[in-house]
Amino acid sequence: MKTFILAGGGGERLWPLSRNNFPKQFLKLNGSMSLLQQTVDRLLGAVSPEDIIVITNHNYQFHVSSALNSLPGMNGSVSGAHTILEPLSRNTAPAIALGVKYCKEILRCTEDEIIFLSPSDHIIKPTEAFAERVRHAEEIAQKGYIVTFGIKPDKPETGYGYLKFSDQSSGNCAKKFFKVERFAEKPDRDTAKQYIHEGNYYWNSGMFAFSIQTIMEELQRYAPEITEIYHLGYEEMLLQFQHMPDISIDYAVMEKSDKVVALPFDLYWNDVGSWDSLFDILDKDANGNVLQGDVMAIDTKDSFLLGKKRLITTVGLENCLVVETDDAILIAKKGEAQKVKDIVKKLRENSRPEAVEHVTTYRPWGSYTVLENGPRYKIKRIVVNPKEKLSLQMHYHRSEHWVVVKGSAKVTTGDKESFIHENESAYIPKSTIHRLENPGKIPLEIIEVQNGEYLGEDDIVRCDDVYGRTQGA
Repeated sequence: MKTFILAGGGGERLWPLSRNNFPKQFLKLNGSMSLLQQTVDRLLGAVSPEDIIVITNHNYQFHVSSALNSLPGMNGSVSGAHTILEPLSRNTAPAIALGVKYCKEILRCTEDEIIFLSPSDHIIKPTEAFAERVRHAEEIAQKGYIVTFGIKPDKPETGYGYLKFSDQSSGNCAKKFFKVERFAEKPDRDTAKQYIHEGNYYWNSGMFAFSIQTIMEELQRYAPEITEIYHLGYEEMLLQFQHMPDISIDYAVMEKSDKVVALPFDLYWNDVGSWDSLFDILDKDANGNVLQGDVMAIDTKDSFLLGKKRLITTVGLENCLVVETDDAILIAKKGEAQKVKDIVKKLRENSRPEAVEHVTTYRPWGSYTVLENGPRYKIKRIVVNPKEKLSLQMHYHRSEHWVVVKGSAKVTTGDKESFIHENESAYIPKSTIHRLENPGKIPLEIIEVQNGEYLGEDDIVRCDDVYGRTQGA
């Protein structure tokens, strides 16, 4: 069995903490591991590392690599795991087709190979019991079914899709599964209440198990525009990926197929799809509050207060959400968190950088944080991880001045190399080829002052890059 982990989503409903350039699957929201790392760790109970395939996009390539290479308990890396980079986002149905093509052509899998599909941003526990459920789904999928898990709802949730279980069931009492009679989209509150009252509606978990043969037969039947491109070679499929329809696997296949069955999922599950769902899983104080960061709450109940750098104080709040980041603050009434996506939409419409970017931007070599930005100047804090290096590059429109705050830096300026240490500096004139690297064993931290008529991140001409990048910072 192979596992597909879908890790290309933007996580907009957890804005401002989750943003397009560093979305929720890479955040550590409930412990020492990111949601993606938790997903990999869970699946390692059912499959080997070489059976794990992460499907993401080029923007997240190095985030995925970092997550896999630093997964605790795996001797520093998930050796053998595969990563597929979508050329652009085309939703889950094309992503699955691309993953299947990779399995067939690159990994030489047969038609009866079972694929277990999982999102990268769910919380499920206990891990050991989850592996048992996956193996059970594998057994059923071997019979030609598409298997999913249905989560018994405990409240009228409007942020989830629903599955209607048929009265028709198969299997013995311990391993009973049901025909899925209907896929229902996210309902309004009254409809969700009706679903719960009827008793045979379950939340759609977004996890599926199927054989390569079954899923490709159903895609051929219901989404031939996908299989037309699938029948090309893998490399050609990548080149033609832009012509794939932008459609989810639910719309493309699951809502139409008569081969979909479901297992009631009796473990703890949370898709962390909103601030409300994250609130549910975190520890609370005596007043029912989740308090993280520098927070002081007086006469405050059942609220979620998350701070990063600034002190947050509240008086007399109840059922509220306050999330503070370096450049944005979200204040909302609990229960309305699904509408955060509307805020992101408005920010995008107004071309606000806060919709997609954090003040801190992560790169394969480390990160940089914009401290101040003004006319003809920009100040950054740059952190370079041990043994990493930036590209050999030049800028047409800006000069740079570097001051080392922590660690030691190796600096290339033109044809000269030098080492600078704490409280020492280097100056990089315009149009000068240069490189910054960290030869040491601790993170290198510098303050960079840029000066010039244009300070955009696209004013970079790369001469050499160990990460294979061609543009950007």
